[in-house]
Amino acid sequence: MKLNIKAFSLTCGIFWGISVFLLTWWVIINGKTLGEPTLIERVYLGFEFTPGGSLIGLCWGLADGLVAGVLFAWLFNLIHSSIQANAD
Repeated sequence: MKLNIKAFSLTCGIFWGISVFLLTWWVIINGKTLGEPTLIERVYLGFEFTPGGSLIGLCWGLADGLVAGVLFAWLFNLIHSSIQANAD
């Protein structure tokens, strides 16, 4: 079974974007926004644990998830095709 690259990447992008958005609000609600910069703040430019930062994180997460989804689906399909060719 081959993966539909467009559908898989869009699903990954939406999932990761919403996850970053909700994680940001979880941290804001719990009041743990102060302290040393986290890894996500270092990787996603402009991101911080604020309401505006949650929207920036949503955009970065969407883009990051899209790219990761395309790469994963393409690699999966490539490996799947080579396994099927060897099986025949």
